[in-house]
Amino acid sequence: MITNLHSFLHQYFTVHDCKVITENDTEMTIQLTRDLDQVLMNRPFYWHYMDKIGRQGEPLSLELDTNTEKKDNNKEWIHYGSPRLQQIFQHIKQQARYTMLYEEKDSLNKSALLPWLVTNLKVQYAGSQKKEDIYSIGLQLINGSIVSNMMNQIESIALQRVMSDYSYTISPIIRPISGFNRIFQFVEDQLLDQNWQWAIESEKLLQEELKLVEYFFDKQEDNQDILNKEKERLHERLQPKIIIEIINAGLFYLKEETTQSIINKART
Repeated sequence: MITNLHSFLHQYFTVHDCKVITENDTEMTIQLTRDLDQVLMNRPFYWHYMDKIGRQGEPLSLELDTNTEKKDNNKEWIHYGSPRLQQIFQHIKQQARYTMLYEEKDSLNKSALLPWLVTNLKVQYAGSQKKEDIYSIGLQLINGSIVSNMMNQIESIALQRVMSDYSYTISPIIRPISGFNRIFQFVEDQLLDQNWQWAIESEKLLQEELKLVEYFFDKQEDNQDILNKEKERLHERLQPKIIIEIINAGLFYLKEETTQSIINKART
């Protein structure tokens, strides 16, 4: 699960070439690029006018507060479930569902880059109470090591879209499609270890509501179609279920020492 939303957002904006102007543990000011301004700031008429008069235009900046509770400041509070975060997730799904990045290096020595499958997943809990969690999982495609909070692990690593000179990639032993299956199984195993009281309570409430509508419509004739629709509506609203959805994924080629460091941290 992504436990550090701040790090996740930092990675998102830097990967999209935005400049982090100021930042502390819970606040950040981001200078947007034109592309992200168009995605996030809802100013189509402004950009249309800039293009019409032949000017470059000025992208806006975002001042975000990632604290767990809303503070009395001028920054936009962004949290799980907030419209801004959902907007970012939607952009990731549409424009950056899959990417390939390479760790930057500046030495003249030839060095290998090892493949990682990095996947960000949204886990939605549906029932009488709804919530969602974000999981960021990295799978090393040579030895099969799995690491949680992968975005936090790589946030300080310089990544680029083009491989540096004197670098070469090692071909995956584990195929990406098999890697996705391993990641899903890993997340499902973690979910099985959670407290399922929410699902028990939601199922209990569903059965109680079904009995009520059956009792009500039992007193009336020729209402079977309405009864069936009411039951369907109750199942849709209260039936406990978990939905796992891929936000985005990528093949990341990292240096051997970086790979070993990530695996070592995951073991501690």
